[in-house]
This record gives sequence, C-alpha cells and structure tokens, in this order.
Amino acid sequence: MTTQPHRRVVSGDVEGREDIAMSSDEHEEVSVEKGFEGKSVPAWQRQVTVRAVFVSLVLSVMFTFIVMKLNLTTGIIPSLNVSAGLLGFFFVKTWTKLLGKAGMLNQPFTRQENTVIQTCVVASSGIAFSGGFGSYLFAMSPTIAKQIPESGSPIDTKIPGLGWMIAFLFVVSFLGLFSVVPLRKIMIIDFKLTYPSGTATAHLINSFHTSEGAKLAKKQVQALGKFFSFSFAWGFFQWFFTAGEACGFASFPTFGLEAYQNMFYFDFSATYVGVGMICPYIINISLLVGGILSWAVMWPLIDAKKGDWYAADLKKSSLHGLQGYKVFIAIAMILGDGLYNFVKVLGRTLMGLYNQWNVKDKGVQSNDPNDLLSQIVSYDDRRRTEMFLRDQIPSWFAITGYVIVAIVSVVTIPHIFYQLKWYYIICIYIVAPALAFCNAYGCGLTDWSLASTYGKLAIFTIGAWAGANNGGVLAGLAACGVMMNIVSTASDLMQDFKTGYMTLASPRSMFVSQVIGTTMGCVVSPCVFWLFYKAFPSLGQPGSTYPAPYAQVYRNMAILGVDGFSALPKNCLSICYGFFAAAILINLARDLVGKKYAKFIPVPMAMAIPFYIGSYFAIDMCVGSLILFIWQKLDRAKADAFGSAVASGLICGDGIWTLPSSFLALAGVQPPICMKFLSRAENVKVDGFLTG
Repeated sequence: MTTQPHRRVVSGDVEGREDIAMSSDEHEEVSVEKGFEGKSVPAWQRQVTVRAVFVSLVLSVMFTFIVMKLNLTTGIIPSLNVSAGLLGFFFVKTWTKLLGKAGMLNQPFTRQENTVIQTCVVASSGIAFSGGFGSYLFAMSPTIAKQIPESGSPIDTKIPGLGWMIAFLFVVSFLGLFSVVPLRKIMIIDFKLTYPSGTATAHLINSFHTSEGAKLAKKQVQALGKFFSFSFAWGFFQWFFTAGEACGFASFPTFGLEAYQNMFYFDFSATYVGVGMICPYIINISLLVGGILSWAVMWPLIDAKKGDWYAADLKKSSLHGLQGYKVFIAIAMILGDGLYNFVKVLGRTLMGLYNQWNVKDKGVQSNDPNDLLSQIVSYDDRRRTEMFLRDQIPSWFAITGYVIVAIVSVVTIPHIFYQLKWYYIICIYIVAPALAFCNAYGCGLTDWSLASTYGKLAIFTIGAWAGANNGGVLAGLAACGVMMNIVSTASDLMQDFKTGYMTLASPRSMFVSQVIGTTMGCVVSPCVFWLFYKAFPSLGQPGSTYPAPYAQVYRNMAILGVDGFSALPKNCLSICYGFFAAAILINLARDLVGKKYAKFIPVPMAMAIPFYIGSYFAIDMCVGSLILFIWQKLDRAKADAFGSAVASGLICGDGIWTLPSSFLALAGVQPPICMKFLSRAENVKVDGFLTG
C-alpha cells in the first residue's frame, strides 16, 4: 500500500508541516526490510546514476517553474515530494522497462536510485524558494523600491542580473551541507530523531518498489497525467481573454463588483485549487479568516480615518498611508508567529539535547559499529544502521569543505553586495553552524524548519549594524539570504539522511545527490526567474499577474530594522503590538488545547498572508478543500490514494503553462481578447463613448 508523505506548507516564508502519514510505529509493526530480503543494495556510486541525474534535471526544471510561479503570486508553496517521488519512479521505471524489452538493461531501478532522484529534485526546486526570488533577493530591486517612496536610494537597491544571482547562490547554498554532515550519526542513530517528512517520503519510496505499490503508483501517475492535461489546457484557454489589465477569468467578480474591489472573488486558478487540496483544512480556513478580518473589517475602518490618522493626499504605495497599516500589521503577525515557534522549537531542542546527554551519562555508549548493532533489537533498524554506518563521510572533509567555501564566500559576496562588509559575513559564518544544528535538530523533532525566522534575525541585526547611511537595507536583505540558505539546506540534508537511512541509500549518495541538486538549483532557479523577469514587465507590481507580495514585505522589514519605528504611520505601532501579541496567544492556545481542538483554531501565519495580498487565492484554496472533503465523504479510500496525485496534476499543469506563456510574451505575441467586467453605469458610459 502506498502512503502519502506529510503535507508541507510554506506559508509565505515559514515552513510548517502537517502529518498525514501513518506514524512510524504503525509502519514498523510489519518489517519493511524483510520484504526486500534477497535484493542486493548497490554501491553508492551505482545509486547516483546518469539516468537518475537526467530525470532529476528534467523534473527540477518543471518544479522550479511551479515554485517560482507560486513564489511570485502568493508565496504559499505546498510540498512537491509526492509529485517528485511519483514522477521520478514513473520516468525511470518506464525507461528501464523499455531497455529491458530491448535487452539493453544493465542495471535495474532500485529504491536507492529513486531516493537519489527525490533528493535531487527537492534540493534543486528548493533553491527557488530559499534563493529569495519572491522575497529578499527581489526586494533589492528598483521595481520594489519604487513602490516605497520612503526607500529608493541607489545604495539600497540592486538591479537583478543573471550572473550575480548565480554567483551569489553558488557561494551561499553549500555551506549548510558541510555544517551538519559530521552530526548525521548523532542525529539519526544516537538521538533517533523522527524527521517526519523524511520518514514519510521513505515509506512512499519503499512502497513504490513493492508489487502492490507499483500498481497503485501507475494508477496515481495516470490520474496526475489527466489533471495535468486539463490544467494545462485550462491555462491555455484562459490566456486568450487576457489582452489587457484586469481582463480574463482571473478577474471575474464572482461575488459582485464591490466584493471584487475588496479582493473577494474566485479567480479560476487550477494551481490554487490544487494547493488547497494538499494544504490542511485549517490552513485554508485561516487564510479566509485573515482575508475577511483585514479586507472586510480592518481596512475599511482604517480607510475611514483618512485625513486624521494619515494625510488624504498620500500615494497608495506610501508607508505612511493605508499601505503602511497593511504591510506592518502583517509583518507584526508574521514576527509574532515566528518568535513563538522559534522559542518553542528551540525549547524542545534544548530539552531534547538535555535528555539525550542525560541518558548518555547514565550508560556509556560506544562508537564501535559492532557494539551499536548489538544494542538494536528490531531487524529493520539493525539492517538500516548497518548500511548507514558503512559509507562514512569523513569529518575532516566536511570541516575543510566548510572552511574553503566560507573563505570563497567572504571574498566574493562583498564584490556582489559592497554594502555587506566582509566582517558581517564572518560573524554570520561563526554562528551559522550552531543555528544550522538547532534548525536541523528542531526539524527532526517537530518537522518545522525555521530558516526564514533565522533570516529575519539577520535582516534586523545586520541592517541595524550597517545603518541607514551605509546601505543597511540592502545589507540586511543580503545577510538574510546568506543565513537562510545555510540553515535551510542543513535541515533539508538531514531529512534526506533520514530518508536514505530508511531506504538503505548510502549517506554518500545522499550527500552527492544533494550537492548535484543544489548545483542544478543554483543555475536553473535564476534562469527561470530571469525568464519571468524579462517576459513580464509588470513583475512585482501590485495587481499584476505576478505581484511578488513578499518582496515588499521583506523590504519593509529591512526598512524597519534600519529606521526603527519611525517608519510606521500614526497608531500603527499600537495596532502592531496588539496583533503581535495576538499571534503569540493564538499559537499558545493551539498548543494548550491539544490536537483534538487545535484544528479549529486558525494559524496566525496563514491569517497574515491575505492582509496584504487579498482573499482571492484563499477562496480558490477553500474550493480545493471542499472538493477533497466531499470526495472523502463519498469514497475515503480513493480520495486518500489519489487526492495528492490529482492536486499535483492541477498544480503542475498550470505551473508548466507559464513556460510557453513566457515565450509568447518574449516574442511579443499578445492575447487577442480582453474579457472585462463593468458595472451598469460604467457600461453605459463605455457604450456612449463607442457609439458617440
């Protein structure tokens, strides 16, 4: 039977995961490894095959387009692990089947090779998120700076360029890999950390390589293919009606024109219907609650204070007007949620470490692999530990790699961002391994990566250190990228080690595949972003197809870190205090009431997202939730087996449509029709103008 991995949601910029897979205990009641007895495990060099790398590259390009589109629209990115594992299995299985019939098959497709593909694809497409193309990196651009009249000095902006973006990612994306490699045995074997997403992904891959799992996987791929085709065709059909601004189905005033003006409408996006099917119900409801609270209640009330709280003649984009309330109240909730989860995960990390060392003090533990194996009772754990300890990665290699990359980075980054001085970078690299360890350990306990929280700490600390006159805004944003990439790749690698541990993939093949995937991402992601940047001149503009909302949020965080509370409009600070406290209290309530009732309490991070963007995508996602809910009521087994495949098809098809649409835009091919919706009064004026 195939199980689905945990649902991972990146709500704007904080990674949260909801477990929908069986617990490890349920899986371990029946031995997994006994089902693979008699099948030899290939050497680590034969796990990283040419075909695996080729398939990984193809899927990486595909998923990078999807992640980039989501980055530049709302910033909510679901887990693509199911799709990566499923499509990787399908492509290589088809490949080997054809070669087998032709009598040319030299090496059968193994679960270890499947794990390598999964690791490469997720590492590569993950750069599209951690690379900051929808957040800190694009926030440096003049496009975003011009929208904030208070922040447009040349010292605080940098024009996007393909060369410097690739160079920057190469020098910051590998440090996290080297920082936690020496700790893999401690994390996986000694501490036995769960890493729920890595564990669930391993169960998924193991099940694919059983006879029953392979049959179900084939049906899942067929379902994914059908909805991929539908989604792609629907995106193509919609394109014909988007010849002007606010044209097409995406601007359909579903609930009336007044509701449309307040960002309440269904925009017929197959992507967000699919995302809604993958995201937990509470995330989608939280988004809708946040949209109603902000656009239906708060913004109309604050707008009524125009002329009192803020000048009536301010530009719409001014931080001293309504825009300032939208941005900074959303930031307050994001920071409150991030601080609470940071303290919670750090507390659990410290408590877990204390317990682990306490246990070690009571009984001496040997590092001898034979002694370790003799202490393990479970056949599966014994087999996995034996394989995991076989191919060691020397600690000197990891330490040397970290030092070399750090030196190259310290020399290179100040040439890319002269505002980020070399001594700022050295300070980051001194504390980064400890933070990477905390993030990797906390992720193993809670399945939450707080990479963006550490990135925000860098924004505020380095930005304030540099100061407003020395390019503090850009220095803070660049420091965010350095820190975020280190701690993010560290937790991702440890998740991969857990997956490899449970599929008998070698730690060396996991490390190599992560390096290959990261290398792919450092080239593919900037190229895909560059295509968006050149094809869509309105990229980053509010109300456009790709508004990149989190770019402005991150820039405003940097401004706040440099200028302090002087950047806030009247009474905004008091409201921000209230929402900051509310985010903490809501999270506290969710933890105190337990899982049974927490599913009825909204998530503050998700609530904050529509404060700035609007509610249209939340309505799409709630429609996705409704479809899945009805499907589960009608046929629970089929919904559980095929829900993620259907959702992945909807997301992938619509996401891939952005590739041909980008080429059409670059070629100057415009849609032939503008389908627009007007009120009766406006329509009369238009008719009078046309007939007059």
